[in-house]
Amino acid sequence: MKLFLVLFVALSSFALAKEKPNVIYILCDDLGYAEVGYNGQEKIQTPELDQLASKGMRFTNHYCGNAVCAPSRASLMTGKHPGHAFIRANSPGYPDGQTPIPADSETLGKLMKRAGYATACIGKWGLGSFHDSGNPNKQGFDHFYGYTDQRLAHNYYPEYLWRNAQKEMLNNKNGEENDYSHDLMTVDALRFIEEKKDQPFFLYLAYLIPHVKYQVPDLAQYKDKDWPKEMKIHAAMTSRMDRDIGTISRRLEELGLAENTLIIFNSDNGAHGKSNSEKFFNTSGELRGVKRSMYDGGVRSPMIAYWPGTIKAGSVNDHISAFWDMMPTLSELTGEAFKGETDGISMLPTLLGNDNEQKEHKYLYWELYESNKPNCAIRFGKWKGVVLDRRKGLNIELYDLSGDVAESKNVASQYPEVVDQIRKMMLEAHVKSPYWDKDNKPLYNAKAACADTGVEYVPKQKSKNKKTKKK
Repeated sequence: MKLFLVLFVALSSFALAKEKPNVIYILCDDLGYAEVGYNGQEKIQTPELDQLASKGMRFTNHYCGNAVCAPSRASLMTGKHPGHAFIRANSPGYPDGQTPIPADSETLGKLMKRAGYATACIGKWGLGSFHDSGNPNKQGFDHFYGYTDQRLAHNYYPEYLWRNAQKEMLNNKNGEENDYSHDLMTVDALRFIEEKKDQPFFLYLAYLIPHVKYQVPDLAQYKDKDWPKEMKIHAAMTSRMDRDIGTISRRLEELGLAENTLIIFNSDNGAHGKSNSEKFFNTSGELRGVKRSMYDGGVRSPMIAYWPGTIKAGSVNDHISAFWDMMPTLSELTGEAFKGETDGISMLPTLLGNDNEQKEHKYLYWELYESNKPNCAIRFGKWKGVVLDRRKGLNIELYDLSGDVAESKNVASQYPEVVDQIRKMMLEAHVKSPYWDKDNKPLYNAKAACADTGVEYVPKQKSKNKKTKKK
């Protein structure tokens, strides 16, 4: 009898692993739409991603959660667009992190954990820390390794990384550059896959590359290029990430997991454009704008989905979608219902090639409180409506993306009825938040928000390296 029970449990576990595909969601940081070969990049080499794109599905109308890091990741994790999301801007001032998502948030981690998956977040979190409600271990992730504070993630040679609630000290003291955090994350991701290969797993791999600082162990194939040094580093960083994604893909094949694993690749927002990289690499391609912009260069993502034997190889899809669609997509994929509300629509029919069954968004909406100008935008079919400063009212620029992907010709005066439709959508989509738009001002008071949420406020430290004035 005992032997029968053991066999029954073993067979049940095996069946669960086969019925529920593994999911690896790779999110890079500040990678422009055209910084990959499959979207036209000519200088930076991304052969591994190009191969995944050629063997999977490439999306031409997939959008980030927002135009900067924290609110974009919040939309991804909680399934809400920025008009409803708790986090709507970057917000320094908390210890070891940014504004924490509330304790009762529904997250992709919680959803997948309830569905019976082993869950891990490796890389950059940016939604709170182990000291508050944003604790990734309490937001559905069994395992965490990386940075909780996105400001510290600007340095690829940090003094420590978090391994769950413990600081893991690295060999980078006193400014030494020995342990490259990106490489450590890849090693940890491979270890997680190896350890969880016999059960369904969900890996959220949030790489930092190509976010600046410009730091890389070697310049690889770019060392002899007649380029500015920072552009060599930029390219070497991106190709290093590409190389490691290929390593992960091949490891899945070696373990016999490839055909039971869905890989999704995205960027959290548009290219950073630092050090003239926007022009040098043409990081946004034909799109207008970069990070922090509501134009498509700031919010359109170079998404690909790879699932050999399930997703049609070499397919290109123009379905209009966004980060907040991941919640209902993974819910439908796993059969586990999400809790609460989402602004997303499942993309599973599109991934499976059933376009005739795919539901469409009425619109996509973004709003952002950065650079002292709260801006917002709507994607409505072929139309794109952009407001540069909400404090001055909803003065909408209108672009027809079907013939003007560069958003170069404002046609608002020619289509007043479309502008009116978009204005109504913007008013419908926006829910006021006391943290982000009190009195319609973009000023974020971290000290007050900390007090409201019961978190200790840690003021930004002043630099100790300021030069003293000569007498």
